[in-house]
Amino acid sequence: MNLSFDAKRIFHNNRGLGNYSRDVIRLLTTFYPENNFYLFNPEKAKNTLFTLPPNTKEITPPNLYKVFPNLWRKVGCLSQIKKLNTDIYHGLSQELPGGIHKTNIKTVVTLHDAIFIRFPELYDSFYRKIFIKKNEYSCKVSDKIIAISEQTKQDFIEFFNVEPEKIQVVYQGCNNIFREEISDETLNSVREKYALPSQFLLNVGAIEKRKNLETVIRALSAGKIEIPLVVIGNKGKYYFEIKSIIEKLNLQNQVIFLHGVPTADLPAIYKMAQLFIYPSRFEGFGIPILEALCTGTPVLTSYGSCFEETGGDAAMYVNYHNEEEMAVAMNKILSSPNLQEEMREKGLIHAEKFTDDKIAANLMSVYTNLR
Repeated sequence: MNLSFDAKRIFHNNRGLGNYSRDVIRLLTTFYPENNFYLFNPEKAKNTLFTLPPNTKEITPPNLYKVFPNLWRKVGCLSQIKKLNTDIYHGLSQELPGGIHKTNIKTVVTLHDAIFIRFPELYDSFYRKIFIKKNEYSCKVSDKIIAISEQTKQDFIEFFNVEPEKIQVVYQGCNNIFREEISDETLNSVREKYALPSQFLLNVGAIEKRKNLETVIRALSAGKIEIPLVVIGNKGKYYFEIKSIIEKLNLQNQVIFLHGVPTADLPAIYKMAQLFIYPSRFEGFGIPILEALCTGTPVLTSYGSCFEETGGDAAMYVNYHNEEEMAVAMNKILSSPNLQEEMREKGLIHAEKFTDDKIAANLMSVYTNLR
């Protein structure tokens, strides 16, 4: 098959959507190399986030579209999609090119979440209106929809009136490096590189309001928990709110911020943590939860959203807005080596639901059922 993909996030996004998109291509090219893969990239990437695998070709805008890359991505790429005899075009981040429904090309779109509907206050109103229109179009014209969780599937049935039979849940996985053995030498090297304490709690994810780091900070104080907290994520406006809360609670020496940590170092940091805490208000899947489970790290996360799909019976769950409840849970886990070991064992078992071969087969089944 000739498979074409919206590859903007593959080349330009180092967060969740980019990781998902890169992982889809990695899985498909690894398990189904007999196909041709065309990645539609609107402009040259400034950073090297992705190396093209075999049977994969990067497609970029021709002529004047180089000056208007977003216009090319929205509609201008159609002629190239057709020239490549594309069998299936896959929009990896909730969008499809305008007018693609007028071609005979089969389309698939991945839906990650409907957070922009559930929490409109977190988004610029203009961006939100545009994105709603894009989602309405994708849901209407696509031949098949992939939802990354049952929660996402139900959200789009509710908010966009999508027919349930049109949506297939295909869970995402995480980078395979989180499943690899980590030597003591690597652990010691990474600990030294970031000056990590001998014991620490861990939070990974963009430092933004929805991720709810504030409740973790307040739980440290409420629970009189003295173990340092390491926070890995890119700064946003919310970072300065968090810094202010830390100062008011006199926790400046207990919270360590790390920015720009390469993915290669993350498995070791997860592995060394006593507990991974992910109290987000809402996500489409919550990849950091799976990353932690794969490294054998106990996980404390939120009730609701998709988290009980991702964490299964391995994680412990609390109300994301309740600092007292979170503090009790943190102390319960930290005070019980037996509970920590039980959570590690269950986590490694649950993580097997999201292995490469299973996810790749589920993705390919979506394509082959459209042929």
